[in-house]
Amino acid sequence: MKNLIREKLLPAVKGGGFFRDDLMIWCGSVIKGEDGRFHMFASCWERELGFGANWLFHSRVVRAASDTPEGPFRLEETVLPRRGREYFDGMNTHNPYIRFWNGKYYLYYIGTTYGGPIPIHASQISDQRFIEVWNQKRIGLAVSDSVFGPWQRRDTPLLEPRDCSHWDCTITSNPAVAILPDGTTYLLYKSRSYANATLQIGAAMAPRPEGPFRRISDQPIFSFSNPDFHLEDPYLWYEDGKFRLLIKDDFKNGSGGICGEWGAGLYGESDDCIHWQFADTPKAYSRTVQWDDGSVTTQCNLERPFLLLQDGKPTHLYLATGDGNEPYSFAHTWNMVIPLRKNL
Repeated sequence: MKNLIREKLLPAVKGGGFFRDDLMIWCGSVIKGEDGRFHMFASCWERELGFGANWLFHSRVVRAASDTPEGPFRLEETVLPRRGREYFDGMNTHNPYIRFWNGKYYLYYIGTTYGGPIPIHASQISDQRFIEVWNQKRIGLAVSDSVFGPWQRRDTPLLEPRDCSHWDCTITSNPAVAILPDGTTYLLYKSRSYANATLQIGAAMAPRPEGPFRRISDQPIFSFSNPDFHLEDPYLWYEDGKFRLLIKDDFKNGSGGICGEWGAGLYGESDDCIHWQFADTPKAYSRTVQWDDGSVTTQCNLERPFLLLQDGKPTHLYLATGDGNEPYSFAHTWNMVIPLRKNL
């Protein structure tokens, strides 16, 4: 099977994407709005808080805009702010994933709530408190007739964890959504069975983008004989009669994973969104990035891949990245963009 993305990559845009000196930025999700501009929904929090555990307590979903898909994107508003501890997403919103269908914008995301004081420094967040709040993550949905809102947020999660006889009894997180022309909607999500267990990917579907969702596989959709193989951060779309996927090769303990490069992206295809096959050359993109000014860097991380679809075809790849010498040791984070060649 051919790798649909690898052969289309152009140099990344230096100074493009979404960057702010004062913010940590993550999870860029882009769509063309009714105004003809391009709108990125992203997670962010104050840079002074650092990357670490504080994202789980302080992240919020914002909207930034640009006249071009390459950017630079400029912050315009907070879309999903805190709204009260009584809501499942009342204290934190993260992982935005924007889609448009039948005249409406569908913004999928995750939210959490928590009791106790709001921490300011990571040192105030114990391992026990982090895991407790992390286990509150649930997938939510906000809907609007306009990319500018107002957004109607559901007061209940889109998909709940199951009971502890199942593998996905802790969280629902990292939504990746494909809406078919007739409105049938497929959702990939992340969960696990207990704290620090291997994270797995599940699949659900609904007759419409707002649900109700039901699981279409009782088990995770990826299973490997090697326990150190692990996949993370799916991006899902439907093109030319097939489900298509970008996903991070997040292998452990030097096992080499599927493509041999930790943190690189993989490309796969499926007929049913359950059984997946990776391309003959599975690596879709590398952490070693060529930029349009001729420079080459090796990024410590490339996370949360998202493709801008125009007329149903991917035209730009967005990735969360940052400054740092080791994975997740960020001094600063932002969203970068890689344009794709057309008609290959």
